[in-house]
Amino acid sequence: MTTQTGSTPADLVRMVNGYQVSQALAVAAELGIADLIGDMEVSVGELAAAAEAHEDALYRLLRALASVGVLHEHPGRHFSMTQLGQGLRRDAPGSIAGWVRHMGAPYYWNAWSNLLHSVRTGENAFKALYGTDVWSYRSERPRENDLFNAAMASLTGSQTIALLSSYDFSRFGTIADVGGGNGALLAHILQRCPHSKGILFDQEHVVSGAPAELSRAGVDDRCAVVAGSFFETVPPGADAYIMKSILHDYTDDRAAEILRVCRKATSSGVMLLVIERVVGPPNEDPQTKFSDLNMLVAPDGRERTEAEWRELFAAGGFRLERAIPTPSGFRVIEGVPV
Repeated sequence: MTTQTGSTPADLVRMVNGYQVSQALAVAAELGIADLIGDMEVSVGELAAAAEAHEDALYRLLRALASVGVLHEHPGRHFSMTQLGQGLRRDAPGSIAGWVRHMGAPYYWNAWSNLLHSVRTGENAFKALYGTDVWSYRSERPRENDLFNAAMASLTGSQTIALLSSYDFSRFGTIADVGGGNGALLAHILQRCPHSKGILFDQEHVVSGAPAELSRAGVDDRCAVVAGSFFETVPPGADAYIMKSILHDYTDDRAAEILRVCRKATSSGVMLLVIERVVGPPNEDPQTKFSDLNMLVAPDGRERTEAEWRELFAAGGFRLERAIPTPSGFRVIEGVPV
């Protein structure tokens, strides 16, 4: 089975021009167009005034997005949202607005323009371009850091329902989310598991917004927030340690370091739950394989096959038990200490 949808020159041109759609979506998300339209039909003049945009230029943007099904254009330069475009609304279930804004940010876009350097040298494109790793870069730039955190929360929101429908977390008394960002995933898990407690662990500047997130979810009384680096330590005492979309950000050596730190905090009977993609067979699974390129460009990590995950777990002191698929394309990869 292949993922090709056509074999004409026009099909190839559409693929080449894909960046244009990506940037148009990013601009619309940055302007909050989907939120301004909501469930209504709105004129481009009203949208331009509310978004502080040039009316004619905005119209040209919106009609282009309407041509690919994100918006619907009505007579008189009026627009409404389509079902597809609802994902750009920040208040919509499964919204990816945060991810769209992050992927369209100039600093991140520029790193992708340096992909050729990575392919020729094997080096990280972002570091070669900016002289520092993406984590240090964002930690010194609040806007980019906020965009990234919003992107992670955005993706988590769109994936959580699928995750919770596929895996039972209620059997764990205390669940630690290592590298858990602002707590969006852990909050959803604790809502689903009223008898469980949580520990949210991430860097200090990352978890600074977590108390508000946990409070909104009504689980702050059952969740401790701990700041630190998972290269140094993780909080002990949990029955399960979750890491979602963490290890793919790092090379094998660095990822094994993180696992070994987690191993020091665990004992017999404790479960490691790594929530990641698993690279599919040849000619399939473009989402994971392009995500792998994204790892090469920015975080300097990689997506892995199941065999590679098994080797990485062993290097970190765990035995991979099984990799449970979910409808989101992620798997819950279970590990136990050895």
